Amino acid sequence: MKDLPKSPLGRFRVLDLTQVLSGPHCTQMLADLGADVVKVERPGFGDDLRNTLAYEGREDHQDYFYANNRSKRSIALDLKSPRDRDVAHALAKQADIVVENFAPGTAARLDMAWEDLQAINPRLVYCSISGFGQTGPARDRLALDPVIQAIAGVMSVTGAPGTPPMQIGAPLADVMAGMYAAYAIVGALHGVRDTGEGRYIDISMQDTMLAALGPRMGETLQAGRLPQRQGNGNPLRVPAESYRTADGRYIAIICMSDRFWPPVCRAVGRDDLIDDPRYTKMADRVADRSAIDAMLSEIFVQRTADEWVPILETERVPFARVNDYAEALSDPQVEHRGLVRELQHATSGAIRVVGPPWQMSGDPLPSQPPPLLGEHTADVLHEWLEWDDEKIAAFGSKCD
Repeated sequence: MKDLPKSPLGRFRVLDLTQVLSGPHCTQMLADLGADVVKVERPGFGDDLRNTLAYEGREDHQDYFYANNRSKRSIALDLKSPRDRDVAHALAKQADIVVENFAPGTAARLDMAWEDLQAINPRLVYCSISGFGQTGPARDRLALDPVIQAIAGVMSVTGAPGTPPMQIGAPLADVMAGMYAAYAIVGALHGVRDTGEGRYIDISMQDTMLAALGPRMGETLQAGRLPQRQGNGNPLRVPAESYRTADGRYIAIICMSDRFWPPVCRAVGRDDLIDDPRYTKMADRVADRSAIDAMLSEIFVQRTADEWVPILETERVPFARVNDYAEALSDPQVEHRGLVRELQHATSGAIRVVGPPWQMSGDPLPSQPPPLLGEHTADVLHEWLEWDDEKIAAFGSKCD
C-alpha cells in the first residue's frame, strides 16, 4: 500500500468502478479520509467526465473530472475483457471496499456484482449507487441529476411564485447520493470489524434526495399539505428574503424567531416597529408578509451592500451578501479555512479544487492531483497484487 500519513481510512483499499458524479463524489470523500482509492477506467477513454464538453477557454483540460477525482489513482482495465476482468477480480480480493454506479444489472453481466466479488472476498463492503435502486418498478429507468430533482419534488418548491418549477443550480442529487454512500460505507466498515462479514449497500439517488429533503417535509408528511414556491422567501419566517441594494447587489436576511425582530428593526432604522403589536409575533408578520417585504425593499435599496454589512453585523442580524461563485470561493472565511486547494497536475499544471469540508485533529492529509488515465496501472499491480516488473511488462501498459 502506498505510504500515507496516519489518517482515519489510511489502511483501507477502495476499488472504484464509478464514473461521472455520484460514485466519484463518494470515493473522493473516502480518499479525502486517506483511503487508497484505485479508479478503474476504460482504456483509451476513461471516465465520461474526461470527455465532456470543456469549459470555454479550457478546451485542453478536464476540469469537470478534476473537480471530482482528486487523491485517487487510475488503472486502465477493460472489464469486458476476460484477461482484464481477472485482474479486477484479483484487485477486489485485496480491496476492503468496492463502489460501482453502473446501470442495475451491468455489474452482474461483467461478473463484478456483489455476489461475484463477495465469494472471493467475504469481508468486502460493496456499494451500488443508481438512480432508483437495484429493485422495484423504476429499477431500469434512466436517471441523471435533473430527473431526480424532478421526481423527488425539490423542483416543485424552487423558484418564484407563479413561475414554472426550477432546478437547483447544482447537481445536488448526485452529491447527496455520494455523501450518503460514503456515510453508509464507513458505518459498514465498523460492522465488518465486529463480525468479519461483508456488507452490501444499495444506494438510490431518489431515496437520498428525499432523505435530504426530509427535514422540510413535515408539512406534507404530517399535515398533508403541499408547500408552494416561495422564491427566496420562507413560508414560516418573515422577514426572510433577498433585498436589492443601491448598487444592484442583494442582501439575504432571515428572522428565525421573534427575538430577531428587534435587531432587524434597529438595523433598518425602524425602532418604532419593535413593539408594534402588529408585528411582534411571527404569525402576525407571516400574515402581513407583503407589507413588510415592501417596506424593507424600500429601505435596503437606499444603501449599497457594503454599507449594509457593518450595520447588520452590529445588530447581529442573520444575513449575507448574495455571492456569485467567484465571490463565494474568495470569501475571507473560506480562505482562512483553506478549503480551496491548489494542486500540481501532470498536464494541466496548477489547478484549484474545493477540498474536503472538514477540519480534523491529527496529521493533515494533503490532497493529491487527479490522475491521468491509467497513470498508476503499474504501481497498483505491483502494490496490490505484488506483480514483478516482468509480469507487469507482459500485461502491457494501458496508460493513455
